[in-house]
Amino acid sequence: MAFVRVEQRNAHLASAVRLVSVQGRDGQPVSKATLTAISNTRKGSAENRGEEATAILWTLWGKQAENAAQYLGKGSHINVVGRVQNNNYDKDGETVYGMAFTAEEIDYLDSRAESEARRNGGQGAESVPTARSGEQAAPVASTRKPRSARQPAHADA
Repeated sequence: MAFVRVEQRNAHLASAVRLVSVQGRDGQPVSKATLTAISNTRKGSAENRGEEATAILWTLWGKQAENAAQYLGKGSHINVVGRVQNNNYDKDGETVYGMAFTAEEIDYLDSRAESEARRNGGQGAESVPTARSGEQAAPVASTRKPRSARQPAHADA
C-alpha cells in the first residue's frame, strides 16, 4: 500500500470537533475525534480569478483527539498534515471507492483570545483579554498575530 502525505493549510473548521471513545486493539478505550476542515484554493488569473473550497474529514486519535476537542471549535483556524489511505470495499458485488484522512500533525493558528472567545459562545476576540507575559500559552504556538496587533487595511485621516 502506498503512503501519501496530505497537507491542508490555512483551513477553518466547518463544525465542532466530534469526540468519541472506541475500543482499541488491546481492548482499552481510545479517543477518536473527527473534524471537517475547509480551505480555499485560488484558481485563474485577473478577471477570471476565483476560489474553490476543499473540505476534508480528518480523523485524530488519542491525546491529539482530546486536545482538539478541548481547544478547537467551529471556525477555528488550523493547519493539518496527515496521510490518506484507500478505504475501498465491496457492496452487492460492486466496489465502493473511498478515502480516509488521518491527521498526524495539527497546528492551532488562532490566538489564545480568539480560541477562548469561540469556546465561550462566539464572543468577539476583541472582548476577551489577551495573554500577558508569564501566562501559559495555548497548546501550540500561534503563527498569526493577535487581532489587536494587526495593522488596519487603511487608516482614516
